[in-house]
Amino acid sequence: MTQTPPSAPQTGGLMEDLSAASVREPVPAALKTMPTDRVFWSHFSPNLGPGGWVTGALLTSMGLDFQTGVAAIIIGNVIGALPVALAAAIGPKTGLTQMEASRRALGQKGLRPPAFLNWIYCVGWDAVNNVPAATALMALLLLAGLSMPFWLALGILASIQMVASIYGHHVVQALQKYLGTVLLVVFTLIGIVFALKGQAPLAVHHAVSFSTFLLATGVLVSFNLSWASYSSDYTRYLPANTSPKKVVLLALAGLLGSAIPFQILGLISAGSVAEASPTAVIASLQQAMGPLGAVALGAIALSSITGNSFNDNTASYSIISAGLHVPRIAAAILTASLGYVLAVAGAGRYTTLYTDYLLVTMYWIAPWIGIVLADWYFGDRTVHPIPPGWTRGATIFAITSVLTIALFSTSSLYTGPVARWLGGADIGYYVGFFAAAFWYALGMPRRTSS
Repeated sequence: MTQTPPSAPQTGGLMEDLSAASVREPVPAALKTMPTDRVFWSHFSPNLGPGGWVTGALLTSMGLDFQTGVAAIIIGNVIGALPVALAAAIGPKTGLTQMEASRRALGQKGLRPPAFLNWIYCVGWDAVNNVPAATALMALLLLAGLSMPFWLALGILASIQMVASIYGHHVVQALQKYLGTVLLVVFTLIGIVFALKGQAPLAVHHAVSFSTFLLATGVLVSFNLSWASYSSDYTRYLPANTSPKKVVLLALAGLLGSAIPFQILGLISAGSVAEASPTAVIASLQQAMGPLGAVALGAIALSSITGNSFNDNTASYSIISAGLHVPRIAAAILTASLGYVLAVAGAGRYTTLYTDYLLVTMYWIAPWIGIVLADWYFGDRTVHPIPPGWTRGATIFAITSVLTIALFSTSSLYTGPVARWLGGADIGYYVGFFAAAFWYALGMPRRTSS
């Protein structure tokens, strides 16, 4: 267990400490008072948005029928959620963000590449989440007779998210719980209406190739696995003696309890959606909800606040872990600004951007989290000082990431030779995760105690 250094920041109140030390050092024991139920909400609420709905609807356009779609949703989400939940249990004992906790395996310098990649990743998720939210806000205002351009609607949402992330962990956690509760009620209502009105051919089955099923499952794996680089950021304020089993189960319940129902409802509603795009999904939601259409639009707009306050806050941690000497407040502003620009630039290519982004970015997260989990669960924590430089684990991370992209990736950007040989099936995540974890574990000292 990492000890809190005497110089670690001691602060309380609504705003989290803005210093770089608050990111690089463990949370002081006096501040580790977060209620355990927040683990559920911090893994549940960020998935309460149109992203899951779009993903479910996308399965039909990928060639899956309802039966194989549900199977892919369940299998993909369970596989993707397990590493995230296991990573969440690292936070209470270390008191560190997810990126900083990985320096045990990667070293201080070896941490910098994945931390920088995670910052870029957060910027991209900002854009992915904000495109449908801004579209919904524009449609909501039109109901009141007001017209607003996309860039302005996007700017309003991005500004709210940025302010929340500047306040940091405590405000972000509060948003997940209280705003998440409101969204849960509204989206449950939306789900009931769509389940009754959906036009999916539930009884119709057709042959689905293995490569298509595997590619679809890979998209679904990545939907939850994408949170792996965030998880301990929102469990590090738990008391150090919090039960790891309880943390894992609460995180799993949050991830699966939001992603699976939303994606199945997206699959059910696919027949009434012209295409798997934010505009089409939002239009079908508004039409299906009838007089409650405004409530649905408001919920979609608000959902980006829970997701992107998460992204912006984690991004501000990650850019500091990457070794860039910028104040955390500046990091939050920079992330929100770049996410805004990317959303404006990529709004017209949302579906392609969304699927490629989910797929391609997983190629670094899978080996990285494989190494982190192998180190934490099988390494000897009692004789494991933090290495100052570039470690064997960092080398394994770099090599595995490059090779899995070169050989296994499947996207509109690039398809590797192994993926072509498998007919487009994408197994890169699985290979990257297990290969990196096994390779790293081979060279670890034997664990003597927990």
